[in-house]
Amino acid sequence: MLAVAVCVFATMVVAATQASSSAGMQQAPSSATIQKPSPEAVAKALQQRYQGIKDFSADFVHNYRGGVLKTQTQERGKVSVKKPSRMHWTYTSPERKEFVSDGTKIYSYIPEDKQVIVSNVPADDQATTPALFLAGKGDIVRDFSASYVDSSIPGTIALKLTPRRTEPDYEYLIVAVEPGSLRIRALTTKDRQGGESTLVFNNLKENQGISDKEFAFTIPRGVDVVTDGSHN
Repeated sequence: MLAVAVCVFATMVVAATQASSSAGMQQAPSSATIQKPSPEAVAKALQQRYQGIKDFSADFVHNYRGGVLKTQTQERGKVSVKKPSRMHWTYTSPERKEFVSDGTKIYSYIPEDKQVIVSNVPADDQATTPALFLAGKGDIVRDFSASYVDSSIPGTIALKLTPRRTEPDYEYLIVAVEPGSLRIRALTTKDRQGGESTLVFNNLKENQGISDKEFAFTIPRGVDVVTDGSHN
């Protein structure tokens, strides 16, 4: 679960990207005579806006469809992110869960299990491509090849981002954005077991000056703490 959480944390930073025409994109084509921008141009614009985002928060709906077991789940919650490497995911339904990164440690807490799993934020030279985004040092153009795919979200275009190097945690990402503004609407991760994890975002706010206190995690009393596989 922790590895999945780290991947979701990291890919969410990609989803923080919210571009405008000043990043090199024009408004959505108004007629068939206007050509759609190349996927590489969209990726470049996403990267440019990503670099200007210091923090963001959003409501999210998380849908997961298993590849092997064919299970389906839907969860809801809120997320806050502050670069570099700070994140706070709070799942509110159907089960409460928290995943917090304070920039140094990652805490995974499921109250029903009465357990907190603690791990280190990966170093840059040990990180997968998603974790580089978690650290605020990723580059969409450098790390991914981009292509268009059909979008499942009405009123959006979808960009498939395939990592240029093989990643153990996922096969590719699909980012659904609004044409012109490139506001992120959804992010899908396809894992190597055939599973799909989709985050749909609402009420996205960026560069609000989120306090570091939002990313401080206090371990509850009476829970089992697992650090590097050891129980405390």
